[in-house]
Amino acid sequence: MKVAVYTIAKNEASFVERWYNSAKDADSIHILDTGSDDKTVTIARDLGIDVMQRKFDPWRFDVARNAALQMVPADVDYCISLDMDEVLLPGWREELERMHAQGVTRPRYKYTWSWVKPGVPGLQYGGDKIHSRHNYYWKHPVHEVITCNGTEIQGWCGLEIHHFPDHLKSRGSYFPLLELAVREDPDDDRNAHYLAREYYYKGLLDEAEAEFKRHLNLPSARWAAERAQSCRYLFKITGDIGWLYEAVNEDSTRREARVELAQALHDRGDWWACLQHAVAAMSITERPLDYLTEAFAWGSRPYDLAAIACHKLGLHSQAMEYGLHALRLDPYDDRLAANIRFYERAAA
Repeated sequence: MKVAVYTIAKNEASFVERWYNSAKDADSIHILDTGSDDKTVTIARDLGIDVMQRKFDPWRFDVARNAALQMVPADVDYCISLDMDEVLLPGWREELERMHAQGVTRPRYKYTWSWVKPGVPGLQYGGDKIHSRHNYYWKHPVHEVITCNGTEIQGWCGLEIHHFPDHLKSRGSYFPLLELAVREDPDDDRNAHYLAREYYYKGLLDEAEAEFKRHLNLPSARWAAERAQSCRYLFKITGDIGWLYEAVNEDSTRREARVELAQALHDRGDWWACLQHAVAAMSITERPLDYLTEAFAWGSRPYDLAAIACHKLGLHSQAMEYGLHALRLDPYDDRLAANIRFYERAAA
């Protein structure tokens, strides 16, 4: 089995050596430099990395990544697209050997995108940027995805990739490229949802509302989790709690919509309904491995909401039980600790 690691890079001098050390068990390593004016190219070549230089005008991520993929020799079995702010964890090659023996063309793996603090993962989801050498290409000018134009066999393995984002790097070009992506492929549900979110983040609420509703009406928008998130954003924009009930209807298997609904009911003083949805959220114990999983739903929040609702309803022993569970999940939260003392006095 032959494995190649490839990437695009611009001004990544501070990351090259760490990136290389995580990938050096590959049979070949390739960087397409897209215009660095620091020492990225020099450092990479000194490490023995295959480097090409090319500028793209107009800039598109898919075009650049496809050019980088063309640097990979034709006899490679697996290609790992590894950005310069990512690292492969040790043992990755053995995992790919196992996938290769099973005939897998697209190995899936655990990807840690963010960190609560050093050593404590934040957002984790299933990565998909390892693929066979042939019949794959990159699509979309931004939020690009690796796409198969042949037969694909996916399989999960124990390989992990960790992401350590460079927060100093500008993402200013992403928004116009995302608008371009939607113009080029208006039926693509993923980019419709992403564009609606960008409108929301930029405060363009009318545009966001229209695009979220368009996303929900797309025939291709079949992923329940993403549909539910569009509904949740529509609640944020309109204040109509009906959108949160719709989010739960779209995907009742996840915590996020239920916890957000419980919070909204808490804010309205609807204590029985708040308790009902908080408890329903707690009953969901399998945390999905995708980018829509949000930490607030898997921490103390649903237990805290249930405790407050029980207290308001005069269910003091249940309030104490849920409150203690919330505190165990977040032991340094002063408000949760103070609530326990409050529940104790109420039950006395």
